[in-house]
Amino acid sequence: MTTITRLGWDVGGAHVKLAAFGEDGRLAAVRIAPCPVWKGAQHLAEALRKLRAEFPAGIPSAVTMTAEGADLWPDRHAGVVGTAAVLIEELAGAPLALFAGPEGFVPADQAAAHSATIGSANWYATAAVLAHLLPAGVLVDIGSTTADLIAFGEGRVEARGFSDAERLANGELLYTGIVRTPVMALAGHVPFAGRLVPLMAELYATTADIYRVLDVLPDDADLHPAADGGAKSAEASARRLLRMVGEDLTAANQTRARRLAYHLSQQQLHRLAGALDVVASAREDDVGLVVGAGIGRFLSRQLAERRGAAYLDLADVLTDDPALAGPAADCAPAVAVGLLSAALAPG
Repeated sequence: MTTITRLGWDVGGAHVKLAAFGEDGRLAAVRIAPCPVWKGAQHLAEALRKLRAEFPAGIPSAVTMTAEGADLWPDRHAGVVGTAAVLIEELAGAPLALFAGPEGFVPADQAAAHSATIGSANWYATAAVLAHLLPAGVLVDIGSTTADLIAFGEGRVEARGFSDAERLANGELLYTGIVRTPVMALAGHVPFAGRLVPLMAELYATTADIYRVLDVLPDDADLHPAADGGAKSAEASARRLLRMVGEDLTAANQTRARRLAYHLSQQQLHRLAGALDVVASAREDDVGLVVGAGIGRFLSRQLAERRGAAYLDLADVLTDDPALAGPAADCAPAVAVGLLSAALAPG
C-alpha cells in the first residue's frame, strides 16, 4: 500500500480537486468533488472534509485556489482570506501552504498579505511545471467553466497577464467551458430549420447539453445539476437545447437538435481559436506545440489540428500510470501544485 506524503489541492468555485503523492514522489491518487461555493462557505468545508477523510491525518497540503472569485465574497481579497480560513480549519493538524504564483508558496495564515498573487493562480502552477519539462508551447486547459491559454518557453511562464482582468483582456482566460457555460453565451443567432433564429436569453441549457447530444462529453465531467434540474440523458439535453430556439423535442426535431448542438460546438471552438490567435500573435515564433489539459481537452486537440501544430495530451506528461493519466490531466493544477510543493517536503 502506498504511503501518502503530500497533497495538492485546486480549490475552485465549482469543484475541489485533490492529488495525492506517495513517498516516492509519484502521483498516487486523484479525486474531484462538486462544490457550489456561491451557495455558501459550508459547501467548501464539506467538500474539503469529504476528500481529506480518505487519507491519514498529518499529511502536508499545498493549495491553489480560484474559489475567491465566487460571488459569495464581496471582493477577491475577501475571497482569498475567506477561502484560506476554511482551509485552515478543515486541513488543521498538518502543514498548509498556499500557492502564490511567481512568489511560490506562502503560509496559509499570511493569505491576506499575498491575496493578489494567491487568487486564481492555478493556471500558473500548471504552466510552470510544463515550462520545466518542455521547451516551448501553449497550454490550453479547458475545464467545465473556463479555458486558460498560457504560453511557456525557455523555462518560464510567458503569460502577458496575471490577474483575471489582465488575462481576460489578453485572450489568456475565457469564460467558456464544456459543462457549465450557458448556451446563450456562445451565439446570438443560430441556423435552425432554414432560418437564422435568435437564441433565448434564458438559462435553459448549458454546454454539457451540447456535448452530451454529440456524444463526446467525458464520463463524470458533469457533476452539477442540469439547467432545469432534470435528467442527464441525450434526450433530455436535446430537449433543453431546443428550448433555446422556442422549439419542443419531437420526432421531426431530433436531427435538428443534433445539428444545433454541432453548430454551437463550432461557435465555441471558433471563440477558442480566436483567443489562441491572440496569444500566438504576441509571440515571435508561431505556436508549434499545444498542450491540452482539463476535461475539455478534446477541443484543445482540435485547436492544434486547425493550426497545424503538434498536440500533446497532458495525460502523457504528468504520470506514467495509465489509470491516473486521464484524471491527472482533468485536474492538472492540483497535480501541478503537488509537484511544485515537493521542495517543501521534509528531507
